[in-house]
Amino acid sequence: MNATNKHLPDSGAARVLRAVSDEPGQTGDGWEQPVPLSAAQRALPPFPVSVLPGWVADMVSAVTEFTQTPADLAGCVALSALSTAAAGRINVRIRPGWTQPVNLFLAVALPPGSRKSDVFAAMAGPIRAAQAELVELALPHIEETRIQKAVAEREADKLEKTASTADPTSIGLAGDAALRAREIVIPAQPRLVVDDITAEKAATIMAEQGGRLAVLAPEGGIVANIAGRYSGTPNYEVFLRGHAGEYLEVDRQGRESDFIEHAYLTLGLVVQPQIIRDLGQIKAAKERGLLGRFLYSLPVSTVGQREIRVPEVPEHVSTTYRTRLAELVLHLAPRDLTTVDFSRDADEAMFALQTELEPQLAPRGNLHHITDWAAKYAGTVARLAGLLHLADSPADKWSTEITSETFSRARTLGSYYLAHALGAFDYMGNDEVTDDARMVLAWIERQGPISFTVRELFTSITRGRFRKVTDLLPALDLLEQHFHIQRAPEPERRGPGRKPSPTYFVHPTHRQATR
Repeated sequence: MNATNKHLPDSGAARVLRAVSDEPGQTGDGWEQPVPLSAAQRALPPFPVSVLPGWVADMVSAVTEFTQTPADLAGCVALSALSTAAAGRINVRIRPGWTQPVNLFLAVALPPGSRKSDVFAAMAGPIRAAQAELVELALPHIEETRIQKAVAEREADKLEKTASTADPTSIGLAGDAALRAREIVIPAQPRLVVDDITAEKAATIMAEQGGRLAVLAPEGGIVANIAGRYSGTPNYEVFLRGHAGEYLEVDRQGRESDFIEHAYLTLGLVVQPQIIRDLGQIKAAKERGLLGRFLYSLPVSTVGQREIRVPEVPEHVSTTYRTRLAELVLHLAPRDLTTVDFSRDADEAMFALQTELEPQLAPRGNLHHITDWAAKYAGTVARLAGLLHLADSPADKWSTEITSETFSRARTLGSYYLAHALGAFDYMGNDEVTDDARMVLAWIERQGPISFTVRELFTSITRGRFRKVTDLLPALDLLEQHFHIQRAPEPERRGPGRKPSPTYFVHPTHRQATR
């Protein structure tokens, strides 16, 4: 049998082909759509700026033009800023029994020289300015509490010195005074955002800040910290629980543990593409669900194609953005957690999304290989809807229901992140086996066979990479997992002799490309 199989003789492989030609999932219409092996093979969509609230969209567009960067960069940092303002203050309830926080983990991948810091300063700078204003507003109360505690401690110290075992009442009074002094807790200065930080330090600051914190950074140092740069052991709990708004216990050396009833962590990272791969290499990161919590963005770099003479960001656009974002932070900071409900129409739209999504998570579904991410997709869209609703509405309207129109815009954003997640997971898996599979796929696309045996492939492909037949097997397994090929059932053995080489059928799209 030759590699192209234009006319199959009456061989064992030919009989197998005829036997399975009408079975779903083999060579007929039942083939699944092939899943690309790398992000480079995907046409990833641009960031949908138009779905953002007007004051955010205007700033994203203006900063994108001024910095000559992809809109994905400014758009994702803007969502990180909204998440920083709202996390731990707003939850969304899709329907009774299903509530989602609105904090996000975002990671944008761009190479060096992409003006990441400039975009970060423009889009996240107002968060730091609002933090400084919160500190200024809080200082009088902090100082007053500090003085109260100092006075209480002096009073307790005085009573302790005069207490005597001969006078049980004096001991009781001294003990009560000591407890009163201890109960006075000096508030920490408000802190919304940090840069490079360890998981342990992030947990400590979250405890001081009532469970809220954002890590906004134009570099990816936090990824190395997650992997255990300093401790040598990956630390997931802060990130897993901080994404879900769950209970978190913070152990401290030499001090009592802190308990965070609900931890809300925001991550807004702009990293080099290699950091995305590094994230995928963190021990057990996929199994523990860390990778499935990030919204990934893989924009095309504009370096080398940027215009030089460009308009500045209009003053009214930047002023409106700074003002509206600061208002969000300052209005939400003192608030208790508020739950915003989906409207009935929005919930129906969510049911439609879940109905469409569920079959794709099945073993032969298009999203099965990223189930850890895709299983959270509906919840991600709900979070995005909450942030859009918040940014759309004035402060006195935040408690109104989230509409189906807002949900539709959130789903557009969700579709963008779904496509980029597929690209990111491709890139994370871009290891030696993936490179081997890509080489085999290139051979298939050149030859255009209906089927081939492993032995035929081995005799036709370069020996510099595959020194023995078994070296091909991992690549073939990966191609089968991505629906590019399908292994045929082994034919019955007839008499002695060498075992037949395994036969693989090729997806029809690869055959059609050669005709």
